[in-house]
Amino acid sequence: MLRISGDQAIAQTVDFFTPIVDDPYLFGSIAAANSISDIYAMGATPILGLAIAEFPTDVLPLEVLQEILRGGAEKAAEAGFPVAGGHTIIDDIPKYGLAVTGVVSVDKIVRNSTAKAGDTLILTKPIGNGILVSAYRGLSRRTLRRSDPPNMDEAIRWMTMLNRDAARVMTEIGVNAATDITGYGLIGHLLEVCVGSRVGAEVSASAVPVLKGAREYLARGFRPAGTLRNEESFRSRVDVRVDESEFTLMCDAQTSGGLLMSVPPEKLAAIEQRFRQGGLFYATIGKVTARSGAITLIR
Repeated sequence: MLRISGDQAIAQTVDFFTPIVDDPYLFGSIAAANSISDIYAMGATPILGLAIAEFPTDVLPLEVLQEILRGGAEKAAEAGFPVAGGHTIIDDIPKYGLAVTGVVSVDKIVRNSTAKAGDTLILTKPIGNGILVSAYRGLSRRTLRRSDPPNMDEAIRWMTMLNRDAARVMTEIGVNAATDITGYGLIGHLLEVCVGSRVGAEVSASAVPVLKGAREYLARGFRPAGTLRNEESFRSRVDVRVDESEFTLMCDAQTSGGLLMSVPPEKLAAIEQRFRQGGLFYATIGKVTARSGAITLIR
């Protein structure tokens, strides 16, 4: 975040990754939505994007790259900004994402290090897409079991959904802190908020919304490498009072996940009312506590 003049600041972020779905257009759309999410989490409005692409031109036809870029550009247009250029290199594995610039008034900046004890934690998308993507990748490649992979329609709908409308409610009413849930999972990103804010948190696992099928495929052993790393890295910092599988689920590495907001008590009713009036999804999943840097995960 950088102040450029008066009360105006710019926010910049960049993200890219390998395909998580087979359809190149959908991959571009998901990657773009994921890239924009950090801008929304900071309370900023995206105004410009630059594409980052790596593509095996000697293996895949350029039409595939064109579809990836089209998916990303159309998602950016949905968010209200152009993809004004970018850079592409030849690589063995396709990768795509955006560098995004946003603008925000200095007094409207939302940080991930300013949560306060007594706040309520609100999450704006269900978790579990990492597990479902892992199951889809694993099972769809076993030709004798192609009917077995999870139905990805719901997961794709959430991954391509912009966090724009939830962020608008957040910035208009005000919250103490926010972040978006991506590769470090719900637990990892919440820990980041807690450490930065010198607070703790209590999360009710039963209140956390979960994509249909995620628990089933987790029970069958589908756990992305990122999820396993999160689980191992964060275990010593979480007081786990639920089944081990629930802790794993809370650590699931997400793509284009929702916003996690730390809402002060005096603004909670207004936030919830605006979400309901706008037909927006949200779940109250826990509270911020005074126990610095620690998370308690209860049933």
